[in-house]
Amino acid sequence: MLVYPNAKINLGLHVTARRADGYHDIETVFYPIPLMDALEATESHTGGSFHQTGAPLDCEASDNLVFQALKKVEEEHQLPSLDIHLFKHIPSGAGLGGGSSDAAFMVRLLNEQFGLGMSTSEMRTLVAPLGADCAFFIENSPMLATGIGDQLSPISVSLSGWTLIVVKPDVHVSTREAYAGITPRQPERPLAEVLARPVEEWQGTLVNDFEPHIFSLFPEIAAIRDRLLDHGAVYAAMSGSGSAVFGLLRTPIDHAEEKFADCFVRQRQL
Repeated sequence: MLVYPNAKINLGLHVTARRADGYHDIETVFYPIPLMDALEATESHTGGSFHQTGAPLDCEASDNLVFQALKKVEEEHQLPSLDIHLFKHIPSGAGLGGGSSDAAFMVRLLNEQFGLGMSTSEMRTLVAPLGADCAFFIENSPMLATGIGDQLSPISVSLSGWTLIVVKPDVHVSTREAYAGITPRQPERPLAEVLARPVEEWQGTLVNDFEPHIFSLFPEIAAIRDRLLDHGAVYAAMSGSGSAVFGLLRTPIDHAEEKFADCFVRQRQL
């Protein structure tokens, strides 16, 4: 069976409090986008295998979230040996949730392919320990995320008709590094209130709290955001803790690949 795990962008991101357990409470909206990996699982006659191709990943197979998701399911259900192939297209270390999506889609694939009968709630609970945003990809629709990103509630936000461009510089931003420069605060306005306004009014009001610190460390990321705005983006921001930046436009950017050189990822109508 073949599935296509998709990426997400963050529409706004507030870091609201530091928790006693060392984690942080956030407020953000996860929005699914049509930038995809490919994941295939077939029954094996040779004892099972895991292969990853496409964009390179700097981890052992046993550390890959697809493999970890498989093991989580096998703790609850009996499965045959599988040959698994993951083709990576979503950049890693980008704030696009590619690894989390792969894990969630692996669970969804196994549930459907082998008739495991897991409910949406059960699948969300199963993948939650693998990453704060893993549960989002089970339902894969716009969600207001609070807590550490694991408390999800549906939100009515649509970017239908907008052109999305995603740019990923050759920069890796660690989550630890991103949070090191954050002073938690309560936002002036709830995120849902800001998102209810037209996209044309988002720039400057729909903010990502990580941007000031990350932009100071990696000015090339800030430069991409500014170039997107210069080339017609109505709204542009970093996704999550970076380093990918996205822009929303009414029309595609002509020759986008040339304008953003080797850091261009995708331009697509939503």
